[in-house]
Amino acid sequence: MTTDSKPINGSQPWLHQKGEVIQEFGTVKQFPVGLSYDARMYSCQRMNRVLADTQILYGLYKKHHWLMRGATFYQLHLVLDKHAGEQLDIVDTIAERVQSLGGVAVGDPRHVAEITSIPRPPDGVEEVPAMLSRLLEAHETILIDAHDAALRIAEWGDDGTIDMLVSQVIRSGERQAWFLAEHLVDTPLVRA
Repeated sequence: MTTDSKPINGSQPWLHQKGEVIQEFGTVKQFPVGLSYDARMYSCQRMNRVLADTQILYGLYKKHHWLMRGATFYQLHLVLDKHAGEQLDIVDTIAERVQSLGGVAVGDPRHVAEITSIPRPPDGVEEVPAMLSRLLEAHETILIDAHDAALRIAEWGDDGTIDMLVSQVIRSGERQAWFLAEHLVDTPLVRA
């Protein structure tokens, strides 16, 4: 390296680079996808809210997976990890939809924390029923928002976003909520 931090030869990486923001969050660039600017802007705004909440749900699933306790530890440990992986796939799908509409997907965890409507959990370990209830409440928050977003986005004619909301966010969320809710039913394991 030279004193002005320029590489001596072609094998030295250019480190500590800083760049200018080339597209601000909350904007959409023009893409030839057959949707108006306003339709794409609205869809991106709604999707970023769902995206932030889904990233938080993913984090809650991983946290509760790690902190699981009790007689059903193994089963819940596995199902929570499976659900987390499915949520991570949904995060990627939502983010790519925002990008495909010309928007900027929320990605930085600090920015996600500013946008999410899901309450922050305690830093410590909660009892298992409380952890499961927290996950169910997060699912319901996302499902209510996704249903409303799909309804309102339909007014803009954005069928691709509606399809993604219904097939990915809503259907997966309803199935995962069902699996979790059944763990909170108080039934005897051996005798009735």
